[in-house]
Amino acid sequence: MGLKNGLSKKDKKTADALEKTEFFIGDDQRHDDVDISPEYVVPPDGGWGWVIVVASFFCNLVVDGIIFSFGMIMSHLVVHFDESRSKVALVGSLLSGFYLLMGPFVSALANKFGFRAVTIVGSIIGCIGFVLSSFATSVEFLFITYGVIGGSGFGLVYVPAVVAVGFYFEKKRALATGIAVCGSGIGTFLMAPLTTYLINEYGWRGALLIQAGIILNCAVFGAFFRPLEPVRRPEPEVVGTPLMQRIKRARDEKMRQNDSYASFHSGQITHVGNRVRTDSRCSATELPPMNGGSRQMSALSVNGFEAIPENDELPINYVTSLPSIQVSPSDAVIYEFNENGKPRGESFLRNDSKLSIAHSMVSRRSSRASRANLDGSRPLYRDDIFYSASLLRLPQYAAAQDSSKYHASVTRLPTPIPESPMHEKEESCGCCSCLPLESRHVLAKMTHVDLLTSPSFVLISVSSFLTLMGFFVPFMYLTDRALLSNPDLTREEASILISVIGIANTVGRVGCGALADHPKVDSLLVTNVALTIGGIVTIMCPIMSTYTLLMIYAVLFGVSIAAFASLRSILLVELLGLEKLTNAFGLLLLFSGIAATAGGPIAGKFYDATRDYDASFYFSGVLLLLSGVICYPLAAINRWEKKTNEKLSIQHAT
Repeated sequence: MGLKNGLSKKDKKTADALEKTEFFIGDDQRHDDVDISPEYVVPPDGGWGWVIVVASFFCNLVVDGIIFSFGMIMSHLVVHFDESRSKVALVGSLLSGFYLLMGPFVSALANKFGFRAVTIVGSIIGCIGFVLSSFATSVEFLFITYGVIGGSGFGLVYVPAVVAVGFYFEKKRALATGIAVCGSGIGTFLMAPLTTYLINEYGWRGALLIQAGIILNCAVFGAFFRPLEPVRRPEPEVVGTPLMQRIKRARDEKMRQNDSYASFHSGQITHVGNRVRTDSRCSATELPPMNGGSRQMSALSVNGFEAIPENDELPINYVTSLPSIQVSPSDAVIYEFNENGKPRGESFLRNDSKLSIAHSMVSRRSSRASRANLDGSRPLYRDDIFYSASLLRLPQYAAAQDSSKYHASVTRLPTPIPESPMHEKEESCGCCSCLPLESRHVLAKMTHVDLLTSPSFVLISVSSFLTLMGFFVPFMYLTDRALLSNPDLTREEASILISVIGIANTVGRVGCGALADHPKVDSLLVTNVALTIGGIVTIMCPIMSTYTLLMIYAVLFGVSIAAFASLRSILLVELLGLEKLTNAFGLLLLFSGIAATAGGPIAGKFYDATRDYDASFYFSGVLLLLSGVICYPLAAINRWEKKTNEKLSIQHAT
């Protein structure tokens, strides 16, 4: 207490807060019985996983089947409300757009509350949206009920159906995922003629009510998404340089008793908090003086960058580095570090040369918080959660001595949230601070915009945007285009064309998945060729006037879009790396949702202007063709980008 004499009231208050903060000084050690060895999930590769596959299959069947069969209802809405096709098309586009846009937000919720709860809530929301839509009095009413509410509900079902299968499977992941996503094609095959039948029997309002009941069945399927029990094992042994081995041993000894600590002596603070990967090149880096004073910070860096994991996250096989901060003996300094590992701010307790107190913002957490932050069993903490192919394709899996070490290495935990009194106020003012840590971490990771600095990802994003703008146009307008060019056709016969797309899509997904597993097959080339063919045949669709030629078009289009859907995650990993898959997938879902919302109405504008569907299919075909053509140089661009990054890393390290 004598050290506080002469301090102002504000400084005394700060010093009191520091004393209450849980950290130890010097050799003072506090015992903590919390087991800090992380939890993570090892997929069983079978068992209940096959039940998950069946449940996911039916979720995809219902959601995608209804989305792709909107064209069966659209003509009836145009007649009933006497509105333009472009305006009515926006109803279906909002449904497909929100179902994709919700991806990052649904992932965040699923990481906190689990697949089961999110899927059940999503099916209920989707059901409510369709029930309300059956009472619609205007197209604007449908924008909200069918498009926004229904699309949001579908998004809550879609993401768990995609992710849950991969969470249960390892070596058999490609087979299990392939079976599950086939529900999309089968759903398109069944729902198009079923929707036509329901409209003929009960009208479009009755058809929407029956569809609402079908959607509610996803709550039953979602109930089968039983969470996996995690295992708690010690961190896998990591081999590193002698320096890093010493750091790891020191960290392990301290962490057995304290989650984090700060110590100081001789005017120097040793701060534990920055992390580096042990197999990276490490070097010392001096940061410039802050505010012109004498305080300096020296820290280990990875390839020339501050040693903090991207997106404020901590993989299980990361170890703690030991940066040091030189403190002027005349001032006590409180250092706060931002997500980039640089000082966020500093507060001084001035005018007392005897007072030498420092506050490490990585304060010791409670047992409950420690277990929550180290819960590696949460699905979205895994780098490979959106990877649909076999893990045998991944070099990380091949290099691991056993599967448990691999799963520990791809389980990426958020860094602990400081619980100091001074940090609580700051955290409460942050973006999305009301969300739980498990959700906030995933949302930030999936929407992190730093990936937009990558030329490879920008090109992939542009290609995906163009693809999704043209993707839904044939589903919306092919039936009406067949009826317009073949007056003798019935609507039931015309709806079969959508069913043919669904079957071709199913076969194409299985075939593309098998091709992708072959080591000599270039997934990027397969995707580019498929999109090119899809664009060409869509441009040629206006000259395919007979029913037989339209059948051929439906087959070719269905196969071409299958390659895009089934190989997307594989391409992202090959081009950007597994550690960036979640971030890339989240951003692509946002871009795809915007594109899907815009494509249908724009194509409808062409029909409203020309009273013919030719321009609409030209529009869709050109977009698909461009999306494939612009990615032909992507492999060369990606190689150049990787070489450039390697050179920059070497320059920063030296």
